[in-house]
Amino acid sequence: MKTLHTLALAAIVGLALSACNPTEAPTPDPEPAESTPAPDAGSDHKKMGAMWMPFFNGKNLDGLTQRGAATWEVIDGVLTGKSPGGQGHIYGNTELTDLEVKGMFKITALEKGANSGLYFRANPPEDNPDGYPKGYEAQICNSQDAFTGWLWKPGSPTGEATKNLAKDGEWFAMRVKAVGKKIQIWVKDELVMTYEDEEYKKGFIALQCHNDGMLVEAKDILYRDLSAK
Repeated sequence: MKTLHTLALAAIVGLALSACNPTEAPTPDPEPAESTPAPDAGSDHKKMGAMWMPFFNGKNLDGLTQRGAATWEVIDGVLTGKSPGGQGHIYGNTELTDLEVKGMFKITALEKGANSGLYFRANPPEDNPDGYPKGYEAQICNSQDAFTGWLWKPGSPTGEATKNLAKDGEWFAMRVKAVGKKIQIWVKDELVMTYEDEEYKKGFIALQCHNDGMLVEAKDILYRDLSAK
């Protein structure tokens, strides 16, 4: 049996050890970090406006407007146009001023020559909505003097392309940029046409099927709004 003297000595030693090794106080939880407010979408509207957007959804013709005799359909993501009754156009649904548009295109002569065009700042004529658009056209035609890459205004070759880099029956890339009066056209990533004109200020993107006996195909068409916001 432990004596009172032994117990007292043990208690004294315990107190000494406790003083040398105090129990650490619990660390308080850190204060929550200040949350960063979400950016105001409106403050970056110009940048948002420059994002590339699809001309069509890759599945069907929703959001597009057909004019003229051409018939259009989407086959495996490719916008395809034929025109058994004559010329026709298919318009996008976004009106633009300054813009950039790009895509992959192909024309094929079936029975007659193949002729198409990528229109921009274009509008259907008020007196004949099925007629040729009032606006600019980046020509797609490899069988005439004013060939693929030329800038056309209604019925008139206007800005000369330096060379013809496209061929019938083959896919090629085309890009168009129009800011103010400056218009540029690239074919296969090569700048082939620069021109200044300010007759047409705003309008829609459109694709043309010029005549019967041909096929026009387009895919991966993207555009972006470069207008100041």
